[in-house]
Amino acid sequence: MQNILASKDRKKIPYLDTLAFLVLLVGFFGYVGSVMGISNMFSTIMATAYQLLVDTVLYIMAIAVLAGAFGKLATEFGLVKLLNKIFLPLMRPLYDLPGVASLGIITTYLSDNPAIISLARDDEYISYFKEYEAPCLCSLGTAFGMGLIVTTFMIGLGYFKEAIIGNVGAIIGSIVSVRLMAYKTRKTMGISKVKERKKAEKKDLSDKLIEKTEGSFFERFLAAFLEGGKIGVDIGISIIPGVLVICTIIMILTFGPADPSLGYQGEAFEGVRLLPKIGELISPVSKILFGFEKPEAIAFPVTALGAVGAALSLVPNFLKNGIIGPNEIAVFTAMGMCWSGFLSTHVAMLDALGHRNLIGKAIGSHFIGGIFAGISAHYILLLVDFLNKFF
Repeated sequence: MQNILASKDRKKIPYLDTLAFLVLLVGFFGYVGSVMGISNMFSTIMATAYQLLVDTVLYIMAIAVLAGAFGKLATEFGLVKLLNKIFLPLMRPLYDLPGVASLGIITTYLSDNPAIISLARDDEYISYFKEYEAPCLCSLGTAFGMGLIVTTFMIGLGYFKEAIIGNVGAIIGSIVSVRLMAYKTRKTMGISKVKERKKAEKKDLSDKLIEKTEGSFFERFLAAFLEGGKIGVDIGISIIPGVLVICTIIMILTFGPADPSLGYQGEAFEGVRLLPKIGELISPVSKILFGFEKPEAIAFPVTALGAVGAALSLVPNFLKNGIIGPNEIAVFTAMGMCWSGFLSTHVAMLDALGHRNLIGKAIGSHFIGGIFAGISAHYILLLVDFLNKFF
């Protein structure tokens, strides 16, 4: 009897999903079309996606290629190994994780969130962790994913100080996320004994886990540079769907007519200004927490939840329209790095690590961590600006 009921429930799910999809589809296009007009709506969608592809995606891809090349060079010539030694003593005091966890920070910062998976799957690497600590690697890696690309993007716009402060905010957010996750996993999994280690804690695993090429200095430099550049191209291509789909929708929900006196004309970056209306409702909170002056700024963290590459695509237009300034750049850097599209990667990462049952706990912990990252960046920038007036 129970099997029959279970099979009936399974049959209902596809119809419920289909109904939910239709409601969402009709609701979005019906609302936007009723405000902008059907013809203008589709014209704006196509024009916005095209402008994003030409003006923004290619710019981000160029940054990703350069960042990827630098990251591979840093690995090839021992910079990653040096950084690992520098940060290794800080991991237990800051994150309450073994020192080798610093290698996860460096590799994800130079690439993307999933880079932590290859480390976590290495038997020797994971042997340094208690069982309840291993799932925290997902939170740690995600908090620094695409960090170099986000930071380089903001610096390229002329905001060096704000980008560095954003990095500090992301570190604070990562500490909050990892420690919250560790608290939850400790309660769920218990404090088990440390697994038997194959090598001493002091042994540097970067030699084993990071492959190096053969040849002369010039040959290694050229090979690493080109290989890293190819990785950057892959990252640039991988962000195209997120930028064109998510960012187009966000922009349509954010901006208004290009020229209010003429109404909607089907141009790129026109929209129905729904997010600013929502932003106005929470503006007292967002202004206190993040210092956002304009309600439209809330679109960046909302987008960063799903794809930080798409969120970066919003920044040039926000700057052009005077929606954001130095404070928002610092907050965006912190939240973009810390959240780093975790809603789209957390499930797959935890599943790959064999901890599917902890997905809800990880998402909750990381969401709070991102909030703290943004708050920290805002108030650190205020403190720095205050001190600059006197020194």
